[in-house]
Amino acid sequence: MVTSWSFLTNHARVLLCVAHDPGARLRDIAASLDITERSAFGIITDLVEAGYVVKEKDGRRNRYHVQAHLPLPEPASRERTIGEVLALLVGAGSAANQAGRLAGAQRADTGLQ
Repeated sequence: MVTSWSFLTNHARVLLCVAHDPGARLRDIAASLDITERSAFGIITDLVEAGYVVKEKDGRRNRYHVQAHLPLPEPASRERTIGEVLALLVGAGSAANQAGRLAGAQRADTGLQ
């Protein structure tokens, strides 16, 4: 059975690619996500304009830097940062362990048990 939907948007998927490989070329990002180069370019442009990614020229190539300290753009998720979400999705250890640690940190920050 082929799934026709995804938990993550293409913007989130591109952000993950950039976090994993800041020197990735647009064609590599597009190929790894099965999207067009034009779509990858548009998404990178969106992320740069929103301030979530900084694009730096490195010779003939670009390097991308994720601004991990910024909050998520969703109003309900503003207490979470881009870095926390990336840590869940890309970080060392299982996602369940990462989620547990983040939940524990949030409880400690808010005084909840």
